[in-house]
Amino acid sequence: MAKSRRNRAKAGQRSDPIAKPVKPPSDPELAAIREKSILPVLKDLQSSDPKSRTTAAGAIANIVQDTKCRKLLLREQIVHVLLTQTLTDASLESRAAGWEILRVLTAEEEADFCVHLYRVDVLTAVQHASAKITETLISPNPAFSKRPKVEQNFIWSMAEALTEIIAAVGAAQDDALNAISQNQDILRFLFTLVSADGTTAPVLKSTLSCMITLSEDNRQFVEAILGDSVTQCYKHLTIFKNSDGFKAVLACGILHNVFSVMEWNDQNPGRDGACDAVLVPTLSHTLECTSLSETNGHNHASPADVLQIALEVLASIGTTLQDSLGKGSRVKKDTWEGFDDKGDAMDADENGDLSEDDKLADDDEMDQDEMEADMDMVTGADDADEPSGIDDLPTLKDLVQKAIPQAVKLFRNIQGDDELSTLVRTHTLTALSNIAWTVSCLDFSEGANTAILQAWTPVAQLIWSDAIAPVLASNTSDVALATVVTSLAWATARTLHGQSFLRGDEHKKFISLYHASKSLDGNPEDPFQSLGVKCIGVLGQLALDPAPVTLNREIGVFLVTVVAGLPGTPAAESVEALNQLFDIYGDEKSAIDSEVFWKDNFLQHIEATIPKIKAMVKTVDKRKSAELRARAEEASLNLSRFIQYKQKHRP
Repeated sequence: MAKSRRNRAKAGQRSDPIAKPVKPPSDPELAAIREKSILPVLKDLQSSDPKSRTTAAGAIANIVQDTKCRKLLLREQIVHVLLTQTLTDASLESRAAGWEILRVLTAEEEADFCVHLYRVDVLTAVQHASAKITETLISPNPAFSKRPKVEQNFIWSMAEALTEIIAAVGAAQDDALNAISQNQDILRFLFTLVSADGTTAPVLKSTLSCMITLSEDNRQFVEAILGDSVTQCYKHLTIFKNSDGFKAVLACGILHNVFSVMEWNDQNPGRDGACDAVLVPTLSHTLECTSLSETNGHNHASPADVLQIALEVLASIGTTLQDSLGKGSRVKKDTWEGFDDKGDAMDADENGDLSEDDKLADDDEMDQDEMEADMDMVTGADDADEPSGIDDLPTLKDLVQKAIPQAVKLFRNIQGDDELSTLVRTHTLTALSNIAWTVSCLDFSEGANTAILQAWTPVAQLIWSDAIAPVLASNTSDVALATVVTSLAWATARTLHGQSFLRGDEHKKFISLYHASKSLDGNPEDPFQSLGVKCIGVLGQLALDPAPVTLNREIGVFLVTVVAGLPGTPAAESVEALNQLFDIYGDEKSAIDSEVFWKDNFLQHIEATIPKIKAMVKTVDKRKSAELRARAEEASLNLSRFIQYKQKHRP
C-alpha cells in the first residue's frame, strides 16, 4: 500500500498530461481518423455545454470498441479526461457513458493498462460512484423502483461497468486487490447488488463474476463475505446455489473459493456443514441440463459460458480435494526411492558394508504383533476409527457418482468442431483430469482405500472408453486438446493397473502422438508439463505388470529408445522415460522382467546411456531450471543404482 500512498501524494504535483499537444500519428489513415472522428468528440466531451458533453460521451462509448479509434483515444489522454471531468459530470447519462468507456478499455487492453488505472487512483472514482449507487438502491425516499425507467437504466449500466472494472483492476495487481478488499464502500456496493431484489440479470452476472475473481485465495475478501450482517451476502449466495443457470454456477464458484480459503472440507466442514460436497450436485445438474444447441441462453449468459464456469469450478474442486484427502492420510507418497533390498549395492556404505543402522535393524527384528502395535502408534487410530470408504468423503463420492458421468456424457454429446465446442470439450477433459489425478494419488496398495477403488474403477473405465479413446481415434491436431487428454489418460491409467480397459491400439496412438509432439507448437514453461512427457507417462503406466508381454515389450523398447536418443531427446522426457523404466522393471519377480527385460537385453542398452545421461545433467542450468536439474541428477543417481540392482538379480 506504500506505493499507492505515494501515487496519491504526488497527484496534485503532476503536470497536466493534456497540456502538451499530442503529435498526430504518422500513418495517413490514422491521422485522418484522428481529425475526423477523434478530435471533434474529445473537444465536445470537454465543452461547457452539458448537452454537448453528454452527446460526445455517448459517441465515444460507441467508437471505443474499434481498435484504431481506441488506440487514438488513448494517445489523446482519454483516461485523464474521463477521471477529471466525465466521471464527475452532473449529467447521469454522461457519467454512465464515461464508465462504459472505461469498462471497454479495461476489457480490451492488456493487464498493464489496469495497473496504470490503479496507479492514477481510479479506485477513488470507483469508490465514490459505488457509494452513490448503493445509496440510490437502498434509499426509501424515493424508492429505486419508483424512479424513472431511464434513470434506473443508467444506474444499472454504471453498476455493470463498475463491477467489471473492479474485477479487471483487482486481477491485474495484488496491491489493487488488497485495496479493493479493504474498501468498505466497494464491498457494500457488491454485496448490495447480490442482495437487492431488483438487480437485473446482466448486473448480477457481472457482480458474481467479479466476486469470483476477488474471492480466489483472498482471505480478507472471503471474511468480508462471511462477516456481512447488513446484506447477508453469504446467505444469498447459498440460495443462488440452489437455483439454476449462470446464477447457480457463479454462486458455486464464489462459495468454492470461500470453502477453499477457510479450509472447509469433508474432514472439516464449515458453517452449516458447508464444504464442496454441497456444490457438486448443482454443478452436475448444470452439465446435465445445459446444451450448446440452446439459443436463448440462461438469462444473458450463453450456454457455453455456463458450461465453462461449471467445468472450471469442478476442475478446481478436483484439485482442492487432494489437500483434504492428504490430511486424512489416504494419499500415497508417490516418489521412487530406489530398491529396498537388504545387502545390495544401494544399501551398502562406501566400503561395501552394511551401515550401522542396517545392522541394528537386522539384530532387532519385530514379530507380527509388535509390528501391528507399532503401526497403530504411527497411524494414531485403530481399525474402528478408520474411515469406512467413499461414504466418508461426500465430495469425492458426488464427483465420482454424479459429476464425472455427466461430464463424460456432455463430452460425448458435443460433436461439433467449432471454436465453442472445442473449448467446452477441452474444459470437460480438464475437469475430468483434475479429479482423476487426485484419485490417482490415493494409496491403493495392499488393499488400502478398497471401497474408493471399487467405486472409481467403472467410472475410470467409462472415462477411457468414452472420452480418451475417441479423441485418440480422431487423430486430433489440436495441441491443447491432445495435451489435456494425454494428462487425463496418464492419471486414469495410474488407477487401472490390472484392468482390461484398453479399447484397441491406444498405446500406438500415444507413441505416434509423442513423435508428432516434436513438430507441434505450445511447449509450456514447465518442461514436465509438455505433451511429450505426458505421452511417456501414460505409456509407462500401460506397461506396468500385469500388462501383456507384447504390450510391455513394445512400450519398453520405446522408452529405451527415448533415452538412447540423447542428446536429441529433451532432458525432461529422458528423465520421465528413465523413471518409468525403473517402475516397470524394478521387480525381478514379475513375468515381464524375465520375458522382456532380460530376453530383449534391455540392461545392455540402458548401460550404454550412462555417459549420455551424465552429459545431459550437465547441460541443465540449475539457475534457470532448478527443478529440472534436481530431477535429472536424481534420475542419473537412480540409474546407477538400478543397473547395480539388475546386475545382482540376473535370472
